[in-house]
Amino acid sequence: MKIDFLGRSDTLSACGSGQALKGHGLTSCGNIRSARCFVTTHVLRDCGKAPSHSCSVTGHNFSRAANRPTSTWALAPAGWLSRCLLLLFALASPLAAQQDKPWEKIPIPPLKEFKPQQPKRLELKNGIVLFLQEDHELPFVSGSVLIPGGSRDEDPARAGLVDLYGQTWRTSGTAKMDGDAMDDLLEARAAHIETSGGVESTSLSWDSLKGDADQVFSLALDLLFHPKFSEDKLRLAQQQEATSIVRRNDEESSIAYRESDKLVYGTDSPYTRQPELATIGKVSIRDLQEWHDRTIGNKLIIGVIGDFDPVAMEAKLRAAFEPLPPARALPPRRDAFREPKQAVYFVNKEDVNQSNVQIVGLGTDRRNPDVPALAVMNDILGGGFASRLFQKIRTEKGLAYGVGGGYGFSYDHPALFRVVVMTQSASTVDATRLAMEEISGLTTRPFTEEELKRAKDNILNSFLFRYDTKEKVLSERERLEFYGYPADYLEKYEATLRTVSLADVTATARKHIHPNDLAILVVGNGAEIKPGLDALGLGPVHAVDITIPGASGAGPDGPGPTEKEQ
Repeated sequence: MKIDFLGRSDTLSACGSGQALKGHGLTSCGNIRSARCFVTTHVLRDCGKAPSHSCSVTGHNFSRAANRPTSTWALAPAGWLSRCLLLLFALASPLAAQQDKPWEKIPIPPLKEFKPQQPKRLELKNGIVLFLQEDHELPFVSGSVLIPGGSRDEDPARAGLVDLYGQTWRTSGTAKMDGDAMDDLLEARAAHIETSGGVESTSLSWDSLKGDADQVFSLALDLLFHPKFSEDKLRLAQQQEATSIVRRNDEESSIAYRESDKLVYGTDSPYTRQPELATIGKVSIRDLQEWHDRTIGNKLIIGVIGDFDPVAMEAKLRAAFEPLPPARALPPRRDAFREPKQAVYFVNKEDVNQSNVQIVGLGTDRRNPDVPALAVMNDILGGGFASRLFQKIRTEKGLAYGVGGGYGFSYDHPALFRVVVMTQSASTVDATRLAMEEISGLTTRPFTEEELKRAKDNILNSFLFRYDTKEKVLSERERLEFYGYPADYLEKYEATLRTVSLADVTATARKHIHPNDLAILVVGNGAEIKPGLDALGLGPVHAVDITIPGASGAGPDGPGPTEKEQ
């Protein structure tokens, strides 16, 4: 029999202000009386708060619903069993099963029409784009400059250059004020100026109180147009980057994401290129200056938000950026992508007692018209507590600490299909099999109206939090501009989501889900994974070498990441 409490199957739990029934670890949920639950199986669980004398009885499983498989407890004091059984039969009465569920009758108003307040867009005669977003709630002003060109555009022989550039740019300062003096001035005014480097772009940002906005903006412009890169600051950045490199294998999850990306994109892809000790050592001040000079002439995107006069702010921005020469557009990229080879890959990490399983394949980009239906499919598969992956692997089988994922879509290149399972070493094979079954089930197990409604509600409701501030809307608008999407992309996306049907999700799943094109990477302790990964039946297991060239035991030209059969 299964205890159903407040609509939660297989759980009799302490949910907030409940009171223990006779001190035996069976609790009520809030103010709901015990008559409101009914029994359908002999399973009792608690949410981690049961007293130490909870028990195990033959034929009945009393266990914690924690992040681990069901376990039995020691026998309780005499008399407790009989009271448990009496309570079970009492709860199983037809009257209890017929009780109303008032929480299901709470009216849920429809969502308001999605109409985010868009910033004002201005395009200068040289192609540079400005966005102004007024927000007079607080006396702050902040801004950013987005500069096309990132680590995917750097010389592979100097991988890590953009990271070093992003750090050294700010810490070096300018000819008028070095980075340390800038730190002191900004700290005294509770203001900030920061620089960073990413995969597709670099950026400079600033923020301050309204009264200091002009001074901080002038400092930011000086850093943007007249940086003076320092040898000392570059060496410091190289030391920090070297520390990150030699420690990149410390965390199981970092290894799993990094190496699974390589299985899809390839080891020499600009999207998986990683800095090495040898490559960052080649970066010089001249390299940083040349990178800056090359990218500052690209099509800049400037965004300002806060408590300012829009006419005065527009005039300041025009005076700063309109005299620049015509902006250069980056040439379109010609990156090649392919589905990975289906196989099992393994990284042995002896200092862990769990496995991080990554099931990966090639995704798509946001220009694909199937993206709204894919988003709904993703939520059904692995989008939350009610998803198929979570319900099967964690709730029903108790084999995972965490599980989720879906079919990814980036803005200007295919993302990854990725499902992640975190499980104990001993359950690695079982949990992986179940995940593959749920993935395959997207093309064989019909979607339901309940799944469709829940998924669409989840996604549409998320818009309330993803774009609930003017700052978030501005950031998204800049992103759309950067990748060349129309200004009303979000509104159209939201409107299309509302129209997605079961037929759409079914057709999309059959079109895009190909289980035979998925690779499996496991990072875990090989000695504890029993049965072994070969039990998955996908051929020999390929060991992934994550040796760090130049670090402890490897010379500068030592072995890099390779695959070899185990």
